[in-house]
Amino acid sequence: MSQKFDVVVIGAGPGGYVAAIKAAQLGLSTACIEKYTDKEGKLALGGTCLNVGCIPSKALLDSSWKFHEAQDGFAIHGINHAGVTMDVPAMVGRKANIVKGLTSGVATLFKANGVTSLQGHGKLLAGKKIEITKPDGSVEVIEAENVILAPGSRPIDIPPAPVDNNVIVDSTGALEFQAVPKRLGVIGAGVIGLELGSVWSRLGAEVTVLEALDTFLLAADTAVSKEALKTLTKQGLDIKLGARVTGSKVNGEEVVVNYTDKDGEKTITFDKLIVAVGRRPVTTDLLAADSGVTLDERGYVHVDDHCATTVPGVYAIGDVVRGMMLAHKASEEGIMVVERIKGHKTQMNYDLIPSVIYTHPEIAWVGKNEQQLKAEGVEVNVGTFPFAASGRAMAANDTGGFVKVIADAKTDRVLGVHVIGPSAAELVQQGAIGMEFGTSAEDLGMMVFSHPTLSEALHEAALAVNGGAIHIANRKKR
Repeated sequence: MSQKFDVVVIGAGPGGYVAAIKAAQLGLSTACIEKYTDKEGKLALGGTCLNVGCIPSKALLDSSWKFHEAQDGFAIHGINHAGVTMDVPAMVGRKANIVKGLTSGVATLFKANGVTSLQGHGKLLAGKKIEITKPDGSVEVIEAENVILAPGSRPIDIPPAPVDNNVIVDSTGALEFQAVPKRLGVIGAGVIGLELGSVWSRLGAEVTVLEALDTFLLAADTAVSKEALKTLTKQGLDIKLGARVTGSKVNGEEVVVNYTDKDGEKTITFDKLIVAVGRRPVTTDLLAADSGVTLDERGYVHVDDHCATTVPGVYAIGDVVRGMMLAHKASEEGIMVVERIKGHKTQMNYDLIPSVIYTHPEIAWVGKNEQQLKAEGVEVNVGTFPFAASGRAMAANDTGGFVKVIADAKTDRVLGVHVIGPSAAELVQQGAIGMEFGTSAEDLGMMVFSHPTLSEALHEAALAVNGGAIHIANRKKR
């Protein structure tokens, strides 16, 4: 007789493992299936985020920024030094240790909460049965009252630049370079491309980013994207917009890339090429033909507003469903689904999911941007405050960028917070908390912010919405 659980989760990424832990905490017998293994062939929980995504990329970003500061940013503080070098294998090794610590931590949490961890490839069959193909090829079938599909996503491949995991790599391969490439190409000026390009640029690579779109960071507020393009270009990233890659050829240890732009056909040669054009949901062999679960026209699992599929008791979360591919979205969807399984009316506010790009300066936003609101015909008041006027930013010698607060002109309710600058991710989260409770710009302006802090920039931007900023000259109202 096959095992039966109250909840079976397929996938142990930030959506799946969080859902599994929450289910166990709520008293549900829970199993979580994961097939990913590390370089040693051992089961590695945590999904793309912990293993080859969010966490390892931030480790490299942090290490490379410290190296950049040691080279170029210490003198102004009176710190004199010479001959700073980067040991790339040591940097990559540090990243690997962080990953190992976190993935093993998930295993510990599973054990502490009573989650049954099952290794293998999970496939949903009819009747909420799950087929598990184990590493040795053997097959086991288990049953569930409720199933949560959380298989995640993988990098998109493009025919003009097939990944060979040597000269042409995807985002995973770009985390493992053992030396700094002299000439580095990046296809795609999105979050992944900009972050990985920044890492290797700081370490000395000549980085060229080829972006097919004519608009830079289309999802960001226009003022933020313009500032980001200016700043990243100044840092050394050669960002070519409207550059569509049409082909590539590997010659030994270099690759010649063909692309077209407004001036016609061009070629450029790199020592390494990173393909970072986005990610697609993992649905390969996830669903049996008679499982009852359907995919939409884009290949995502079809779900309602609460992540329920077309089959009662079967849910899907994270990168495999509609919406942004973000770890924090997946985690909260996992919690929502489990609480709804227990009979709660839990919902998610999809309008207030923050987005962050961990370049330096950081870029982050929550809510709607100004161009979206104008397109919707919403009249707004806008307040901005530059970090150049922040005492805390000046003390840290990190004064690039600004905070922008957008409020409804009639109600003063904050509709968007957009930041480019130091600690942008943390400041935007403060805005998200306020917006969740329907804050007005006046409310933010009346709060007491500790001094000196970077968060005072959010305070001043909120004051500026209604012409009341203290530490900058206010714009005259129209």
